[in-house]
Amino acid sequence: MNGPIVSGRHGGAPAETEYYCKAAIGPGRASRARMAPMFDMSLFGRLKFRHTRPTQPPFGPGRHYIGVSEERDYLLYVPESLDPTQPVKLLVLFHGAGGFPDKILKFFAEHAEREGFVILAPHSTLITWDLVIGGSGPDIERLDKALSIVADHFDLDPKHFAFGGFSDGCSYSLFVGVTNGDLCSHVIAMSGGFLTVFMQHGAPKIFLSHGYQDEQLPFATAGKAKAEKLIEAGYDVRFVPFEGTHTLIPEIAQQAVDFFLDREAPTA
Repeated sequence: MNGPIVSGRHGGAPAETEYYCKAAIGPGRASRARMAPMFDMSLFGRLKFRHTRPTQPPFGPGRHYIGVSEERDYLLYVPESLDPTQPVKLLVLFHGAGGFPDKILKFFAEHAEREGFVILAPHSTLITWDLVIGGSGPDIERLDKALSIVADHFDLDPKHFAFGGFSDGCSYSLFVGVTNGDLCSHVIAMSGGFLTVFMQHGAPKIFLSHGYQDEQLPFATAGKAKAEKLIEAGYDVRFVPFEGTHTLIPEIAQQAVDFFLDREAPTA
């Protein structure tokens, strides 16, 4: 089915949709056709995970491979500063193409320790995320399993539950976050290329950053245009252009964490 997938409710949250369209995003309303229940919604990026109360003791401080798979496992970082008796803030961070959990974790671990939130760093099944290669599949299944494991050990705070990422991980965070915006509160999208979603739920707040001199993903088409589409669709977007190339810099990581913790944007 052709057509945009974001219903353009200007000035308000995007309407929840239960229909599927071409892999693109934009304002306006498409003709709607509801899928039959026989379809596996994970094929469209829809998570089965739901917030539940934990039944297991919390993970202790440190780094934990949580057993999603024997190879390319997910890494959970629990800071010393965490108080597990309180609702736990969770930031899920997707690495870029050819990357691995530590490659993005290193930019945020210090912030997690200082602010007392948990980081889940997935590892893609292949060299990059399934959506980039050919469509939603094994990475969504693994993410579902990982979130259920974490939620069984921590009482997660639904008001501070974010999907974030850099480069291909940025595109994946937007895909997962917009599709599952009724489960997450924030999306942190840093220097991504494309915006592909098949269905929308909820209205997460979106942080979007992109370098003016990005040599891999041009600012005008991959950054500015994407921000405009999301804003036009009614999402609450904090767009942060910066002087720089295709890289994740500490200043952007700091602003992303401030956004996740609902702090005001810095003044010019």
